[in-house]
Amino acid sequence: MRPDEPTTRVLHTVRVLGYAEPARIADRLGLPEPAVSEALLDAEAYGWVRHADGGWSATDRGRAEGERRVAAELDAADAREAVTAAHRDFLPLDDVVEAACAAWQQRQLGVGEAAVGQTETLVVLRRAGDALAELEARLVAVLPRFAGYHRRFAAALAVADTQEAWITGLDRDSCHRVWSELGQDLRTTLGAA
Repeated sequence: MRPDEPTTRVLHTVRVLGYAEPARIADRLGLPEPAVSEALLDAEAYGWVRHADGGWSATDRGRAEGERRVAAELDAADAREAVTAAHRDFLPLDDVVEAACAAWQQRQLGVGEAAVGQTETLVVLRRAGDALAELEARLVAVLPRFAGYHRRFAAALAVADTQEAWITGLDRDSCHRVWSELGQDLRTTLGAA
């Protein structure tokens, strides 16, 4: 099967998201929801995904199948070296973003010794966003499916100035959620997740 066909894309996205409703998967992929639902049902028939409480998650068998398909995608695009280099460059940025988000979450919970303000957190996230633009461009040059992370991260940052939930909120495309999805996408693509 071709790596760009809907079942492959849907299977990979379910793995990256962990658990998601068809509408969220469709939005993430830019595909019509009926096409996503059909691909999910196909994947379910093979035992690659399971449905529970309105959402979908990958099974062990589905994770293995997704890894096989993504490895084929990397080889077909001759992209393994470029994605590995991008992941290597992502890791120090990830440490900084994760530390900033953890400190922000501790502040929100009233835990920890040093209070981290919104301004300081957003400065760190803006620097990471600038680096993300370059990193995404490198990834998209070899695998176009990496497009959109910077746009989504920048959109969350733009709203985070006035609505704090956009920094680490789990119920929206927050800075932390977008960043975490990129990390998972890189690890899954390289078979390291």
